[in-house]
Amino acid sequence: MLRSNCCISIRPYTAKQPSFHRLHHSISSSLSSGRITLHGGGSAAVSPSRLRDLVFVVNPQGANGRTDKEWKKLLPYLRTRLGKDCNIKESLTSGPSHAIDITREAIRDGADAVIAVGGDGTLHEVVNGFFWEGKPVSNLDGEASHSAALGLIPLGTGSDFARTFGWRNDPCEAVERIAKGVRSRIDVGVIDHEESDLHYFINVADVHLSAKAGFYASKYKKFGSLCYVIGALQAFMGHHNRDMRIKVNGGEWEIYPQVTALCVGNAKYFGGGMKITPNAVPGNGNLEVVVLQDFKWYDFILKLHKLYNGTHLSVNNVSSRSVQSIEIEEVSESGSIYVQSDGEHLGFLPRKFQVLPGAIDMIIS
Repeated sequence: MLRSNCCISIRPYTAKQPSFHRLHHSISSSLSSGRITLHGGGSAAVSPSRLRDLVFVVNPQGANGRTDKEWKKLLPYLRTRLGKDCNIKESLTSGPSHAIDITREAIRDGADAVIAVGGDGTLHEVVNGFFWEGKPVSNLDGEASHSAALGLIPLGTGSDFARTFGWRNDPCEAVERIAKGVRSRIDVGVIDHEESDLHYFINVADVHLSAKAGFYASKYKKFGSLCYVIGALQAFMGHHNRDMRIKVNGGEWEIYPQVTALCVGNAKYFGGGMKITPNAVPGNGNLEVVVLQDFKWYDFILKLHKLYNGTHLSVNNVSSRSVQSIEIEEVSESGSIYVQSDGEHLGFLPRKFQVLPGAIDMIIS
């Protein structure tokens, strides 16, 4: 259940105002900086004529418990900064998928915004809570003019989605974005498999080695960012490149031999700062697909710096293309090729990935 502090009464004191960088964004991409910037057309702030209902979905276990500590430190400033204009509701998650249920309940109850507090995993669940049975969740009053926005206070281990916008893991900066309440429509990816429900992602989905590394990395989150290195080393053990079939935008099947990893990006970064899909823009109606073929373990060591700074598209055996949909199958159909999205393990191939343009309003500045 949501624990609500509505129309909060606060003792008169001045919260310490942190230094922060005020973002003034337009719908464009800066490939040199790796930042996506949004504002202007299509953006809107909520009318100040009424109190905004904000639901903060907090994963207290995030980043080895650091999220809970940072959230408790942030609350006094958040209440002072937002309490006069907003009804603040806090909900702590208790386990996997709980954030999905909290988000759906909040939207149906008419929340103006649902804010994920944590890392990419929490954000991933909140995004999935915006949908139900293949359709956007709507409030119970059915107001066509009212839609809940997505917000983010990045406090996770990787916080890779935030990197695309140039946002730091600074919660006070995030509160300032929420206070301004400027929205912009962003795309969402959806993953389809005939034996399971639709699954949504906002950052990067990936297949084979990188997905396997992410699966193992999730078991070592107590080591912080080092978990990605440990996961990659474990994934390399017994790894074999595989031949795959790919169908883009409903066209003909193509054979991609000896695939090491395939990444489908709505945004740019994954794996704790690796700029894997450098041309992805979460507002252009496309997904960027990057395929690594016939990589050996030493290729990753020699080219790791290129993967992190986003210059790997010039490397041999690396290809990139912009798509609206892509279907992926393993030629041998072994059923052992890992699939993940936003760092969450989803199972194994086959899968279909496609973009939902402008599917969610997001608070961006």
